[in-house]
Amino acid sequence: MSDSLEEGDALRLDFGKIGKVADCGGFVPVAVQNADTGEVILVAYTNEKAFLESMKRRSLVLWSTSRNELWEKGATSGETFEILEARVNCEQNSLLYRVRPRRNGICHTKNQGGKPRNCYYRRIGFDDLKLENLDP
Repeated sequence: MSDSLEEGDALRLDFGKIGKVADCGGFVPVAVQNADTGEVILVAYTNEKAFLESMKRRSLVLWSTSRNELWEKGATSGETFEILEARVNCEQNSLLYRVRPRRNGICHTKNQGGKPRNCYYRRIGFDDLKLENLDP
């Protein structure tokens, strides 16, 4: 099996990501949930600029911490999302966006049939920490 980050079976968690985001400052995490199914699509980050764009467009716009720019989820793949509801937690340091995919897909990755899949398509084995692709 491939050892690539998105398709491989090796677990390579980025434990440094939160630290990198914290060093830059001005971000809050956003949990993104499919309003129709309840499934968690992804966890990402927003800053004030991305938040205001999301509210204005009613579309899932986030801040790419790796590219340091606005990121409309799905702009490249065509799998964009309408924001139906935005919620804030009690301490106002994280958000929940309830969204609806504008097409059928969710993730930029595709299965072998060429169809977009849920971003959480791999399960971690408890004993060996290997990844099992549930939607190959």
